[in-house]
Amino acid sequence: MSESFYQQTNNEPDKSFELSLRPPGFEEFHGQEKVTDRLMLMVKAAAMRDDVLEHILLSGPPGLGKTTLANIISNATGTNLHTTSGPQIEKAGDLAGILTNIQKGDILFIDEIHRLHPAIEEYLYPAMEDYRLDIIIDSGPAARTIQLNLPKFTLVGATTRAGMLTSPLRSRFGLVNRLDYYSQKELATIIKRSAQLLKVDIQDDGADEIADRSRGTPRIANNLLRWTRDYAQVKADGVITAQTAHAALTMIEIDNDGLDEMDKRILESVIYKFRGGPVGLSNLAVALGEDASTLEEVHEPFLIMQGFLKRTPRGRVALPAAYQKLGAIPETDQPGLL
Repeated sequence: MSESFYQQTNNEPDKSFELSLRPPGFEEFHGQEKVTDRLMLMVKAAAMRDDVLEHILLSGPPGLGKTTLANIISNATGTNLHTTSGPQIEKAGDLAGILTNIQKGDILFIDEIHRLHPAIEEYLYPAMEDYRLDIIIDSGPAARTIQLNLPKFTLVGATTRAGMLTSPLRSRFGLVNRLDYYSQKELATIIKRSAQLLKVDIQDDGADEIADRSRGTPRIANNLLRWTRDYAQVKADGVITAQTAHAALTMIEIDNDGLDEMDKRILESVIYKFRGGPVGLSNLAVALGEDASTLEEVHEPFLIMQGFLKRTPRGRVALPAAYQKLGAIPETDQPGLL
């Protein structure tokens, strides 16, 4: 079975495409105003003290700009950015190799920081607090510790699963920020900026049409723009209007509410196969022939945010909006709606 558009967008984003549209500074970063205001103040205060930034944690769903903000922080401080991810750091030597190449004030960006191995976290604590790395060499009676002094640096951690972070790690960040979904207006502004960079002719109503179906996520908005650009070049003289955007997105089965084929299959399964729920995630995944983590991380957040589904202790339950969406009639004895 082929992946849905949103699964492809979240699992395997086109890095070169993302990089070409990434804003280089705070002034070009649209949305997340509270977060950017805090970060700008933090950067300015550190510059006035001629000091290094405190460690920063950015959490929130994928595609909202955590990596972009790490790049912007690096640009704003005029320092180097070192990028890695939790799964890539498999042993203490990997961490040591990264940290020993850092200069004073540099930014170390660890994506998916919640996936760090617990043993690696233990090595990271003194590096964050005391700028010191304690490496244990050999084992047993011959074991000895080598202490490496590190220059002051800033760790910027990013996570889509803040609840999976251990308390000791979370407490070592000086500033914790959560990124939220973007408004339709913010997304339309981002789409028009991206269209300008891509030299695409887009009308305001075309940008609005794409924004409406972007699930509050800039990454999705930019990928929808890319598809709509291709469609417009072939079938609409290269101009993206509301009508062109509607036709382009309908072609990849994304409806007016931003739901794709898998989203609708989820709702249909809960309502028709499981009488509206409650149904456990594993049972739902088997019924759909899809990975449970994909359902939980890619599709469910938007369906819940839009009021189509609800998570309960007993499982997933379809809400009235889901029945209205499918033109179905709720069963009078559905447990989740009582």
